[in-house]
Amino acid sequence: MGATKSDYFTDNQNELGNLTKALGHPARIAIIEYLLKVNTCICGDIVNELPLSQPTISQHLKELKNAGLIKGSIEGNAICYCINEAGFDKIKSFFNLVANHIEKRNKECC
Repeated sequence: MGATKSDYFTDNQNELGNLTKALGHPARIAIIEYLLKVNTCICGDIVNELPLSQPTISQHLKELKNAGLIKGSIEGNAICYCINEAGFDKIKSFFNLVANHIEKRNKECC
């Protein structure tokens, strides 16, 4: 079996790619913003907040959770979601690296 494209990149590059890919949909950004606002919530709360169906919200939550950007815990028949700081720490580190480079770079670059 041949190598996949992800084999050519570091674990860190693949992980960061998965994290940022999960943020690549406006509904997921809206979910993250809602979780930041309320600090924790149940899936039904998000359905009431966003103009999307419950199955669509659940799919977006699954993508965010698989990427490591949110956490979920079962409370009775519902799942309570909150931000997973570890995932955002990795994104923050990368963008801090980029921002630091931009501040220090030669302004004459292409």
